[in-house]
Amino acid sequence: MNTRIVIETSKGTMEAELFDDKAPKTVANFLRYVDEKFYDGTIFHRVIQGFMIQGGGFTPDMRQKPTHDPVVNEAKNRVSNMRGTLAMARTSVVDSATCQFFVNHADNTFLDFRSPRPDEFGYCVFGKLTSGLDVLDSIAKVATGYSGPHRDVPTEPVVILTVRRA
Repeated sequence: MNTRIVIETSKGTMEAELFDDKAPKTVANFLRYVDEKFYDGTIFHRVIQGFMIQGGGFTPDMRQKPTHDPVVNEAKNRVSNMRGTLAMARTSVVDSATCQFFVNHADNTFLDFRSPRPDEFGYCVFGKLTSGLDVLDSIAKVATGYSGPHRDVPTEPVVILTVRRA
């Protein structure tokens, strides 16, 4: 049976099922942060309506939290980046994901694994919302701007209050 989580935010609650069977290393990495209460008080720091909401690595004052070592990218699991799925954020380096994740606000199949080339490797989907699509939509609609070098930052912080196993 797959692990279930509850993400409580300042905009409401989302629940998700994690794909322990399809992305075991990614789920174990994510749950390590959950169990450490790492996500409590972090924010969705990058919000693009019609694309995704990204969070889990910054405090409301845009300070980046220290992380554990990166996890291996399991995007070859061929789970598609569809609306409501959770995926790991990363840099252009394939195996660079640590704590930051995003929730797809639209079907983003262009983020799926296409080949082993770094520019086509994709982003690992490791879960899917089972409730809270209305919360996802609400977060995706917030006003955004710049915060230092960061863009698409909500002008009023959208706080991740807690992430817990259900």
